[in-house]
Amino acid sequence: MSLLLTVPPHLVQSIRAFRVIELQEEAARLGHHFLYAHCADALTKQQVCARIGENFHFPKPCSKNFDALRECLTNTINNAGPQPGFLVVLEQLPNTQKFDKEARETLLDVFRDAADFWAEKKVPFRVFYSFE
Repeated sequence: MSLLLTVPPHLVQSIRAFRVIELQEEAARLGHHFLYAHCADALTKQQVCARIGENFHFPKPCSKNFDALRECLTNTINNAGPQPGFLVVLEQLPNTQKFDKEARETLLDVFRDAADFWAEKKVPFRVFYSFE
């Protein structure tokens, strides 16, 4: 039985009761890309984008800001060829003066946009996140 049986194929949601290792195993079972970033020690928008880009093995230009990250999560990956699906975990997103609630929501909007992009292509794109 699939761990994600009740989870829509295109969403951005809190990790809640899911455990990272279980999500990683499920991504492997499904043949999906597992993208993971632990962001607890990032303090600014630039550091969070850089951490995500580094952990996802994106080219440096994809890690500069939210727009570059959005482009890489959508068009850049799409141009690389057919994709099986994605399971993304953003763990310990910071809550700092330079990465406040507005910045966190903007980052999650980037991933929501990516989920919408992949939904149009019928490629699963699930994102789970947690805050510090």
